[in-house]
Amino acid sequence: MSMPIELRHLRYVIAADNHRSFRQAAASLRLKQSTLSRRIHQLEDELGVLLFTRHSTGVRPTTAGHEFLRRAARITEEVQAMTALAKAESRGEAGRLSVGLYTSLSAGQLRASLLDYVARYPEVAFSAVEGSRAHLFAELESGALDIAIVSGESDLRKGLVLPLWADRVVVALPEQHRLAVNEFVYWTELKGERFLLSCRDPGPEIHDLLMVKLAAPGERLLVDRHDVSRENILSMISVGHMVSLVYETSTGASYAGVVYREVRDGNSPSWIGQSACWRDDNANPALRRFVDLLRLRYTSRGAG
Repeated sequence: MSMPIELRHLRYVIAADNHRSFRQAAASLRLKQSTLSRRIHQLEDELGVLLFTRHSTGVRPTTAGHEFLRRAARITEEVQAMTALAKAESRGEAGRLSVGLYTSLSAGQLRASLLDYVARYPEVAFSAVEGSRAHLFAELESGALDIAIVSGESDLRKGLVLPLWADRVVVALPEQHRLAVNEFVYWTELKGERFLLSCRDPGPEIHDLLMVKLAAPGERLLVDRHDVSRENILSMISVGHMVSLVYETSTGASYAGVVYREVRDGNSPSWIGQSACWRDDNANPALRRFVDLLRLRYTSRGAG
């Protein structure tokens, strides 16, 4: 009956070649010399070639043995690499992670979290996808995304949510606007203003916030909505007499003729929470590591 060639047999011949001695190779492998010698002899019988020439001073690989050893070394190295990678992936230290972004990558909180994760787990193939809330939640449901960072409430079925940080709400004003001279603006001071919003995210969510804060029964808000990016909305502020609402994390870029002022409820700023959402049946170890990092960064010091 033929003997199956196992990984340990390859290690036996590699050790024998490294030490040029069956005795020393056996000692390094914690085997009896007779066991090692017998296994290598059985392997040679199975292959039908002599791998080593035996001498009183030790062993030397034959021509056929040199080629066998070269391939054996490559196989064992690949197996070791596969084993190490599998273990790393099971620990979440390698593999793949896809993160959906609804908020700007320039946001200090988010940028710091992503840089921290990439630095801790450089072997994870990390990818970021930006999209609307509807698109991100659809991708989460299908499994194309592992996790999404969004503002407001989660729309994910069978999902988990981790509150992260909160963004202040600010009003974007033309620099000649009557409220631009103020250090901050109260919601009541925005009554009667015409708002310029994007139809794209987070425009709908900001519109809902306006309805809560400013719309009285029977009143109609003055809102112009355009199917353009929030960046274009801010660029349009300076050429008209309208205002817009944005998150503080969107104010990193400056626009000529536009100023930002904090919007307040009484003596307190207005906040919009940011959260991480993922499917509760996602078993990706890399996702588990990322969620652990987010918990460490935010729950330990408070999401605000």
